[in-house]
Amino acid sequence: MSVALIVLAAGKGTRMNSDLPKVLHQIAGAPMLHHALRAGQLLEPDRTVVVAGHGAEAVTAATQDYDDEAQVALQTEQLGTAHAVAQAAPLLGDHAGDAVVLYGDTPFILPETLSRMAEARAEHDVVILGFEAADPGRYGRLVMSGDRLDRIVEFKDANDAERAITFCNSGVVMAKTETLFSLIEAVGNDNASGEYYLTDIVEVARARGLSATAIACDEAETLGVNSRADLASAEAVFQARMRQIAMEDGVTLAAPETVYFAYDTVIGRDTVVEPNVVFGPGVTVESGARIRAFSHLEGCHVSRGGIIGPYARLRPGTELAEDVRIGNFVEIKNATLDEGAKVNHLSYIGDASVGEHANIGAGTVTCNYDGVMKHRTEIGKRAFIGSDTMLVAPVRVGDGAMTASGSVITRDVEDDALALARADQVVKPGLAKKMFEILRSKKKKRDEGAA
Repeated sequence: MSVALIVLAAGKGTRMNSDLPKVLHQIAGAPMLHHALRAGQLLEPDRTVVVAGHGAEAVTAATQDYDDEAQVALQTEQLGTAHAVAQAAPLLGDHAGDAVVLYGDTPFILPETLSRMAEARAEHDVVILGFEAADPGRYGRLVMSGDRLDRIVEFKDANDAERAITFCNSGVVMAKTETLFSLIEAVGNDNASGEYYLTDIVEVARARGLSATAIACDEAETLGVNSRADLASAEAVFQARMRQIAMEDGVTLAAPETVYFAYDTVIGRDTVVEPNVVFGPGVTVESGARIRAFSHLEGCHVSRGGIIGPYARLRPGTELAEDVRIGNFVEIKNATLDEGAKVNHLSYIGDASVGEHANIGAGTVTCNYDGVMKHRTEIGKRAFIGSDTMLVAPVRVGDGAMTASGSVITRDVEDDALALARADQVVKPGLAKKMFEILRSKKKKRDEGAA
């Protein structure tokens, strides 16, 4: 059965107190909208529609950044959730399969939960996702008769008996696409808010003789984000989940509460992650690596046996082969380091390729930017780059070549050659003593004048 994914993302998010549309605020390095879209991918939707309103241009850009085949429908007036879903109808009118409605500000629905909803859809016309709330508060209540869902009652419209129900509505809905839009057409706005509630489709369905049910998920999956405090709570929930998954997958976290993951971080088993490590988006670490304390990784790949840090920074475009060593206060950007290469301390390697078993001395810099364009540096196999070498790109240091410490290399160095590029040392006997005497005399006069 084909599936259409509808993600509601039109809200302004007034309580966020932000110029940014609510669904574009980030959790784990990605907009909440991307989390919702990612959750729906398990269903392998053949059509995806995001309903945008406030900040529609930015929401559209974020949608297409995640899925360039996704379509965007505009909700120019926010008249309720049923009204929002209805805006997707012109784009899905010919869709013959099921539709599932998700929310761009509810980022933690698990793919397994959506899979269970799909299983329930085989037996019911409408499936709602619910949860047992520790504090039902102002959530809509699911009124059940066995496994049959009779109706959903919004808190504002509920009586005392209905408010005592703890099985609450998440807002997530699954139904045949044609059925969903047909039910929405019959929804009115005769309620306390004067809005068109998506929840009302259940009563309409029951009146038409259609079956409805609700399945339960963990309350944490339904966490909605409406404020900065909610955003911080959502980040904490995501990080706790990712840490647990990592450890279950065989990753050692020395101090789990200090390690931060991105939404797409991948780490192989038997990798050790020391305290205070941050993974930005786009990081893959293979098995058996070690990420030492206070390192920051983003947009990079670390192969088996790699050792990173402490206090290292790997920026986007970094590709490290097996057994590469990146030490303290080293920054790597848009560079490839082949097997066994070492950059152990206090260096910047950007826009470069480093050959197998090359050794980069402390204080080395690839001078890759001329103020307008970036240029590449090539360092060959088994090359030895002396400490405090400046490699002015574009430049190549050949296989087995060496640069002397303190050199500024501006021309290519052939294989097995030694390059020295520094001024001759000049020694003036006794001059240091004379200079100190002159300086101390000047300081004394200055201090006496100030007194």
